[in-house]
Amino acid sequence: MTPQILYALAGFCFVSSITPGPNNMMLLASGANFGLRRSLPHMLGVALGFTLMIVLVGLGLMQVFVAFPLAHDLLKAASVVYLLWLAWKIGSAAPAPPEAAETGRRPMSFLQAVAFQWVNPKAWAMALTALSAYVPAETLLLVAMVAGLFGAINLPCIASWTILGQQMRRFLTSPARLRAFNITMALGLVATLAPILSH
Repeated sequence: MTPQILYALAGFCFVSSITPGPNNMMLLASGANFGLRRSLPHMLGVALGFTLMIVLVGLGLMQVFVAFPLAHDLLKAASVVYLLWLAWKIGSAAPAPPEAAETGRRPMSFLQAVAFQWVNPKAWAMALTALSAYVPAETLLLVAMVAGLFGAINLPCIASWTILGQQMRRFLTSPARLRAFNITMALGLVATLAPILSH
C-alpha cells in the first residue's frame, strides 16, 4: 500500500467515522443519558466490533454477497427493522433526568454493540468501501492494516460523540428536555436510514 493510498484511506476512515450515523447517534444519546463512564462498553464494542467486521469481510465474507445477492437484501431488511426498533426504544425511553438514569435503565453492552455492527448499514458501507477502494489485493496483511487504521481512528471519533452527549447532560435536567432530546435522537437514527432506503 503506497503512502498516497494510506493517506487517502486515513481520510476516509476519519470522515466516515466522525459523520452522523447509527453508532454516533446512539453514542450521543448514551452519553447524554448515562455519561461517558457507563457508555465505555458501548464505545469499545463499536470500535472493536467494527474492526473485527472489517477483518472478516476482508477475508471473504464480501464474496457471500457476490455469490448470493439475496443475502444482501435480507441483511438490508433486517437492518432497517432493527434500527427502527432501536429508534423506538430511544424515543420512548422514560424521561427521567440524567441523574436518575444512574439506576434502572442500562446503556448498550459491549457485546450488544459488537453484534450491532452486523446490522448497521453504515458499518457495512464503510467496510465494503474501504476494502474495495483502497485494498488492491485482499491479503491478510492489507486487511489487517485497514482494520488497524480504522480501529485507531474510529475510537476517538466515536468518543467525541459520547463526550458531546455527556456535556449535554447539564441542559437535560428536566423530563421534558430529556424526552425532547431522546425523540430528536430517535428521529436522527431513523434519518440515517435514508441512504440505504434510497438504493
